[in-house]
Amino acid sequence: MSMFRRQSGRYVATFAVDEVRVLRKVASEVVGLLTDGFDHTDPVVGRLFPAVYPKDAPGTAEFRRYTEGDLKTAKIDQAGAILAALPDEAGGEVRLDAEAAEAWLRALNDARLAMGVRLEIKDGTDLGEELDDAVAEDPASSRVFQLSVYAYLGYLQESLLNALID
Repeated sequence: MSMFRRQSGRYVATFAVDEVRVLRKVASEVVGLLTDGFDHTDPVVGRLFPAVYPKDAPGTAEFRRYTEGDLKTAKIDQAGAILAALPDEAGGEVRLDAEAAEAWLRALNDARLAMGVRLEIKDGTDLGEELDDAVAEDPASSRVFQLSVYAYLGYLQESLLNALID
């Protein structure tokens, strides 16, 4: 698994072919969710754009009217930063400046939030136990793969955060 490290003022990681494919797919799905499939009734959209005033629907709607376009554009740009920095399908090195590294962190967080909703992961969920249960039920299931991707994104996010603060 790739791990970010600081090198000459950049944040560098080398990605295998499968990692590039997964990251490209995840980032593309976030972009698609925010463009083609943007629907406030979707729980994932609700998680990425929570109600600012949960007990005041008109106040939340008014706030969204002024802020949502910019926030959505920022989230799309952040996912785009992942897509732009990834090497081609053969894998290879990613070199991020501080601004791109922060965009990656936010995009990875958005992807994990989205996946967490779809996988019904709650605060306090033991991901290792969840994965073990899914493997015991059906090791070839899509849930096993999705939980593995979710865990990988968390690992990658932590790796990049540690490189930033070192």
